[in-house]
Amino acid sequence: MQVNRGLFKLDLVDHHAILGVPLDADAKQVRKRYLKIARKLHPDSLRTASDEQKQQASELLSKLVNPAYEVLSQEKASVEHKVSLRLKGEQLQKQPALLALSTEQSKKVANSNNIDYEYANALKQLILEQYESLDTVLEAIGEISELNAVYVMRQGGAPAPAENKSASTPAAQGTAATADNSTVRMKSASERREELINSFINRAKEFEYKGNFSRAIVELREAVKAHPQNPICHAELGRMYMRSNQLKMAGIHTKRALEIDPKNQTAADVKKKLDAHAKHLGKNPPDSNTPPATGVRGVPKKPGGGLFGGLFGGKKGK
Repeated sequence: MQVNRGLFKLDLVDHHAILGVPLDADAKQVRKRYLKIARKLHPDSLRTASDEQKQQASELLSKLVNPAYEVLSQEKASVEHKVSLRLKGEQLQKQPALLALSTEQSKKVANSNNIDYEYANALKQLILEQYESLDTVLEAIGEISELNAVYVMRQGGAPAPAENKSASTPAAQGTAATADNSTVRMKSASERREELINSFINRAKEFEYKGNFSRAIVELREAVKAHPQNPICHAELGRMYMRSNQLKMAGIHTKRALEIDPKNQTAADVKKKLDAHAKHLGKNPPDSNTPPATGVRGVPKKPGGGLFGGLFGGKKGK
């Protein structure tokens, strides 16, 4: 009872694929899915099945489903498993040729600009019939694991792997493989760097779209850490800090972006809003070295309503 696709091919037991739960599933989701599968594989649900099918269901439950649930339902084991997933993602970033895509779902995720949406949509379709037929369970687990492998690789910003296409002759296959490898070798360092930067920014925008500014900031901080001289990274981070109302940090990264590239439009727009807000409050811009305006006895004046509560939030009622 073996699966040799996706993450299984990298010597990792893909517990998420076995249960058919997303990689970010919480304990509640894991338990709900496990109970549903366990009921399907229980002898009471297989009264009309043959003895061979009952034995097959029993083995699926004892050798795959139960162990997967034990790992994902225990916090320590689950965290360790997620670390392993991250490491496999990093391995695939460095060696994308290890993953050959064979399903339309995984190809979509590999080439999507919105991987979270495509991944969730593809997974939803795959798990509908995952345990409907005992004869196709292992195949379904393999397809889901392939999808998971693409997702963990894309999360690290790796380029899409080559599709597993069949050629008319062995010679044609060899030619195609050579062409693919040449393309990878010819990709310049600047192109690879741009791909990585775009992956950070795209993930940040996905989190921004969901209203999760803190996660977006984490992604952009990683981008700045990896590419400290890139004005786009600093500008996007400054913009995200502004959206989360962290004006001082917004000013720092906006200023840095403009130092590197004075024509960066994103940074210029953020600076304009920060300056307007500071003027509205009677204070110096966040990136200025001069002290803020003070009130009685040198006590700093309190801002009125935050970034979007003052100038950008309209007047308060009297």
